[in-house]
Amino acid sequence: MAAVFDKPTLLQRIAPIFQGFDGWLLFAILLMAGAGLITMYSVGFDHGTRFSAHGRNMALALGLMFIVSQVPPQRLMSLALPLYTVGVLLLLGVEVFGIMRKGSQRWLDIGVTVIQPSELMKIAMPLMLAWWFHRREGQLKSLDFVVAGVLLAMPVALILKQPDLGTSLLVLSSGLCVIFFAGLSWKLILPPVVLGAIGVVALIIMEPQMCAPGVDWQILHEYQRQRVCTLLDPSKDPLGKGFHIIQGMIAIGSGGLWGKGFMQGTQTHLEFIPERTTDFIYAAFSEEFGLMGVLGLMAGFIFLIVRGLLIAVEAPTQFSRLVAAAVTLNVFVYAFVNMGMVSGILPVVGVPLPFVSYGGTAMVTLGVGLGILMSIAKSKRLMQS
Repeated sequence: MAAVFDKPTLLQRIAPIFQGFDGWLLFAILLMAGAGLITMYSVGFDHGTRFSAHGRNMALALGLMFIVSQVPPQRLMSLALPLYTVGVLLLLGVEVFGIMRKGSQRWLDIGVTVIQPSELMKIAMPLMLAWWFHRREGQLKSLDFVVAGVLLAMPVALILKQPDLGTSLLVLSSGLCVIFFAGLSWKLILPPVVLGAIGVVALIIMEPQMCAPGVDWQILHEYQRQRVCTLLDPSKDPLGKGFHIIQGMIAIGSGGLWGKGFMQGTQTHLEFIPERTTDFIYAAFSEEFGLMGVLGLMAGFIFLIVRGLLIAVEAPTQFSRLVAAAVTLNVFVYAFVNMGMVSGILPVVGVPLPFVSYGGTAMVTLGVGLGILMSIAKSKRLMQS
C-alpha cells in the first residue's frame, strides 16, 4: 500500500515530455546536425569563432525544436492568425521605420534588439494558409484559393520591396506548398509553369540584348538583374559579379570523386571561395568530401524530407497535413536553391544550406519549423497509443 504514495523519480516525471517523439525524424535531424558541425569545423577553424558560434546556434535551434514540439497542433492553429497579423504589421513597420543596411531596408529596431520580420513570415505563412484551408475543409471553392493568394501576396510583396529576393522566394514557396496540397487544380498550375519556361528560354536566347549595359528590366532591381545575367554568363565579369559562381564551380569540380580530404580544401582555405561559411559552404564541402560526400549529404536531406512527407500523409487533420508538408518542402527548397546557386544553375539569392551554413536567424527558423513537424508527428503517435 505504501508503494502507491511513493514519490515518482525524476526520470518518471520527465518521461512524458519525451513520449511520442518520432525516432526516425529525430535521427535524421541529429545526423544532419552532425554533418553541419563537421563541415563548419573544417571550413571555419581559421575563420574566427564561427565553429563555436555555429554550435551555439545549433544548440539554440535544437532547444527551440524541443520546446515547440511540446505545443500541440491545435494550439499552433490558434496562433496562426495572430502570428500572421503581427508579421504583416512588422513588415509595414519596416517599410516606414526600418533600418537601412547595405542598400536594403529589412530590419526593425524594437528598442531591446533589432529584428528581421521577414524571418517570422517563414513560419507564419504556412500556419496561416493551413488555418485558412482547414476552416474551409469540405467546402472549398475557387474564391478560397483567390483569398489564399492574396494572403500570400501581401507579405511577399512587402519583402520584395525591401528588397530581399531570397527570403521572398522562401516565403512564397512555403505558401505555394500549402496552396498546392490544399487541392489547387493542375489547370491553374500548368499555365504559369509553361509561361515561366517560355520566359527562361526567351531570356537565354536574348541574353546579349537583355544583359547589355543600361538595359532596365523594370520588374527587377538592378542587383537582381545582374544576378540573372551573371548566371547566364559568369565569364563576362570573372573578377566581379561572376567571381562567386566561377570559384564555386571550380571548388566543386576540384573535389573529384572522394574529395581532397577533411580540412584539406585549397580553394576553401586559400580563401578563393567567398562566403565559405555561409551561402557558399556547399562548394567548400564538395571540395573536401567530393562527389561521394555530396551524395551522402543529399541522401541525408532526402531521408529527412521523405520522413517529413510521411508524417504529413499520416497527420490526423487538414491543418496538420498542410503544415507538415510545407515545413518539409521548405527544407527541400532551402537545400535545392543553395546547391543550385553554388553549382551555377540558379541565380545567387543568399539562401543558406540547412544545418550546414552559418547563421543564427536561419538556424532558429529551421529549429522552430522542425519543432512544428515533431509536434505533428508526436500528436499522431500519442493518439495511436
